[in-house]
Amino acid sequence: MTYRIYLFLLFSVFQSSVYALTLGIEQHDTIHTLLQKKRVGLIVNHTSSIEDIHLVDLLLKQGIDVRKIFTPEHGFRGDQDAGAPIENGTDAKTGLPLISLYGDMKKPSNASLSELDVLLFDIQDVGARFYTYISTMHYAMEAAAENGLQFIVLDRPNPNIRYVDGPILESQFSSFVGLHPIPVLHGMTVGELAKMIKGERWINQAERLDLTVVAMKDYSSNIRYTLPIAPSPNLPNSKAIQLYPSLCFFEGTAVSIGRGTDHPFQLFGHHQVKLGPWEIIPKPNAGASKPKLNGARLFASDLRDSVIQGLDLRPLIESYRAFEQQGELFFTSKSFFDKLAGTDKLRLAIEQGHSAEQIRASWAADLKHFEKRRAAYLLYPRLSAQDTSSSN
Repeated sequence: MTYRIYLFLLFSVFQSSVYALTLGIEQHDTIHTLLQKKRVGLIVNHTSSIEDIHLVDLLLKQGIDVRKIFTPEHGFRGDQDAGAPIENGTDAKTGLPLISLYGDMKKPSNASLSELDVLLFDIQDVGARFYTYISTMHYAMEAAAENGLQFIVLDRPNPNIRYVDGPILESQFSSFVGLHPIPVLHGMTVGELAKMIKGERWINQAERLDLTVVAMKDYSSNIRYTLPIAPSPNLPNSKAIQLYPSLCFFEGTAVSIGRGTDHPFQLFGHHQVKLGPWEIIPKPNAGASKPKLNGARLFASDLRDSVIQGLDLRPLIESYRAFEQQGELFFTSKSFFDKLAGTDKLRLAIEQGHSAEQIRASWAADLKHFEKRRAAYLLYPRLSAQDTSSSN
């Protein structure tokens, strides 16, 4: 079975060429060799598919002994609200047990791993530190190390791979929306990050972990990748994925980023402080049962035609100043904002009136150090002119 994903490589003269990319999931012979005669647990969701065939069905068809399915935030079908607890259950199609890793248990228990030889991770990520699929991978890797299981990652592209940007997480701000001392935009695939997690010993008993990454073929950082499946309910398209790293900070503020509208992570607005000319009303929908500012008429900025790339602090800073001028509270959850940022320095700098340029300069040296540190774990070529921090 051949699956060709069409990608565009942009040259300096703005010419484009179409390339075929081979994902980890497509390398059937390699996967079969790794999994044959093994009892397998899968860490998957709705993105774990190829040509509309889910990995679970693909492996069962090949005679692989799949025993359990572990599910991350948003659930096995990827249709649950952000932050909503995921319940254990049974997959109606296969009868396999579904074990939640987003609820009371975020790390696989020893009991849940007792009948397994290997854990396999195949979930589409978007390259932002606070996107929780990589936290799920972290805890699953640790559980595998502690229980003597092999851990396999089927690698997938990072749609934001060209950018390395944002503050490095400080340990005192570690949480499920940020576990590693990496920037907000780390510029790695999940396979590369898994290698770094093990190599830097960011998990318990990292030296014991038997890690295998099934790397992609014909992939590099200059490839523009469009995800064939929305990775979560509120990232429905490429524009939302592109804007997500910049707009997610608003989750710790009074500002809506469009949950409960048809354009989540493509706008920002408020009902009292006018942040733009566009008027829109959030209402409960499939991706947000209780959206922020539900039912209020927002005065919003529409970013669907914007050219924001990488990490752009301007919407955040300009919104803070607008709130300050009207005497309205902007940071409604300072603690959560700081967890998203991985530090309190970003919030304090905004409160002190620093410009985007000043704030970016404050983390430039840390980013250079991080890029040197991660170099040993990279699997794919980098285009040096673009694999740097954003200049927005």
